[in-house]
Amino acid sequence: MALAGCPDSFLHLPYRIDNVDQTSAHGRRDLVEPGFQEPSNRISLNHQDDDVDLEALVNDMNSSFESLYSTCSMQSETTPLLQNGQFNRSQLPSSGSGALQPMSPRQKVQRSQPVRIMAVRRLQEEEQQFRTSSLPAIPNPFPELCSPASSPVLAPGSLPQSQPASKHDVKVFSEDGTSKVVEILADMTARDLCQLLVYKSHCVDDNSWTLVEHHPHLGLDRKWCLEDHELIVQVESTMGSESKFLFRKNYAKYEFFKNPMNFFPEQMVAWCQQTNGSIPQSQLLQNFLNSSSCPEIQGFLHVKELGRKSWKKLYVCLRRSGLYCSTKGTSKEPRHLQLLADLEDSNIFSLIAGKKLYNAPAEYGFCIKPNRVRNETKELRLLCAEDEQSRTCWMTAFRLLKYGMLLYQNYRIPQQRKAMLPHFSTPVRSVSENSLVAMDFSGQIGRVIENPAEAQSAALEEGHAWRKRSTRMNILGSQSPLHPSTLSTVIHRTQHWFHGRISREESHRIIKQQGLVDGLFLLRDSQSNPKAFVLTLCHHQKIKHFQILPCEDDGQIFFSLDDGNTKFSDLIQLVEFYQLNKGVLPCKLKHHCIRVAL
Repeated sequence: MALAGCPDSFLHLPYRIDNVDQTSAHGRRDLVEPGFQEPSNRISLNHQDDDVDLEALVNDMNSSFESLYSTCSMQSETTPLLQNGQFNRSQLPSSGSGALQPMSPRQKVQRSQPVRIMAVRRLQEEEQQFRTSSLPAIPNPFPELCSPASSPVLAPGSLPQSQPASKHDVKVFSEDGTSKVVEILADMTARDLCQLLVYKSHCVDDNSWTLVEHHPHLGLDRKWCLEDHELIVQVESTMGSESKFLFRKNYAKYEFFKNPMNFFPEQMVAWCQQTNGSIPQSQLLQNFLNSSSCPEIQGFLHVKELGRKSWKKLYVCLRRSGLYCSTKGTSKEPRHLQLLADLEDSNIFSLIAGKKLYNAPAEYGFCIKPNRVRNETKELRLLCAEDEQSRTCWMTAFRLLKYGMLLYQNYRIPQQRKAMLPHFSTPVRSVSENSLVAMDFSGQIGRVIENPAEAQSAALEEGHAWRKRSTRMNILGSQSPLHPSTLSTVIHRTQHWFHGRISREESHRIIKQQGLVDGLFLLRDSQSNPKAFVLTLCHHQKIKHFQILPCEDDGQIFFSLDDGNTKFSDLIQLVEFYQLNKGVLPCKLKHHCIRVAL
């Protein structure tokens, strides 16, 4: 008999089909593997077994076999197999019966040959398909960022692909008008570009080189320069076609971390007035850096009305939330405060020729410029202070309130890197950056001269020694092709601190651009006396000028700042002396203004 239209040759599926024999008239066939012993509980289908419980038999079979039976039921159970497993359609039975018809010996089916299954190749193909299109679902660590229609599971195609950073060309200008085009990466910061320019220009990296955002058509100059963490490409995207980057020094970039009281007058800090100015310097900076505190800068400013040429003097306060003005005197009640500018998406600039371009009441103007503004002046918030100290206070507080601790990290990172470098690899510093003191080497051991009167006498003795040495060179003859007296009058022109024939106003501009810090100086030719020179020096954010006059003694030309009391054979000796000693100056010479050609 046959089972429900299913060939009985599949009853013993675990065994390979090796023999197909026809036996009795009942139509029983034995499927036997060579060398296999038939188990005792083998199911034999004959007339005596007609009462077999077929439901129990079907339920005991595996579910995987059910799918196989369903496919096999479509074929006839009497279909014989020929060599290589191909069907012989000519031997199909003509009747629709499921019984096996007797075959002649010639029609006996030959022993079937095993078919080679390419299992290894199929596994490789499945594995490759699994890798490309069947990657497991990766849980999204940020499901809240997905849109409502998006799934919180990352699909294989949604994984980010690593791409090389794009490159951009940036043109940078120096103080003397020269420029250089530098190829940078998209993720390069202002600090990285400064280090690259310092390396290409063969300068000393003393962490005072900066990039300045300059807008000549708007009359704006980002005095405090780009912050070290800012990306160059992002800043350039907010600049107009006429804007450019300037490469210059700014010694006041982080000077407020060293001397905060010089930048924040007590009358301008709100909580300093409440405590009668008893807060130390460290606490002053902590209140600005701590995001939970609420420092406030207050005072009067001249404010230009939007869309008008007129200016109004208003009481203004600067907070973390923005810049506000009071509509009722000096009241700071919330109902009397009006928002002037936001700190988040803006930057602060100093005005260039504010009187000429914007009719400013004084030359201490500054501006809060939104990042979206490029060439328009309508949305610029123009402000003007009474003096340079108050303008510096407003602009410094703007930076601290906007960037906070990030600004302090920019200040500390170069110092930490410098401390980690070995001694021999530390970059050489300029003389003006060293802490110079007066020394006495007359004995066996050198000592520091702490008494000012003793330091003054030692300076006079050293000046006389220089004078004797110069006289001896005149007697013995000089190896220089120039005469010593001629050489002493021109040798200073090779120094970075000498700026030649510039005007008084130009020297003021250079000092302000490179930071109003104590000891910042430059030397220039005098406009009133062609044989004299002028020392321009910054002290307490004020610029002072000292004339250097030539004097003659025993036929030798000397230079002096104090009417001949202290004489020097050339300007280099004069500068070196006042770097060691204050003398008649209000402070020692510490930093020199420098211009570098790119």
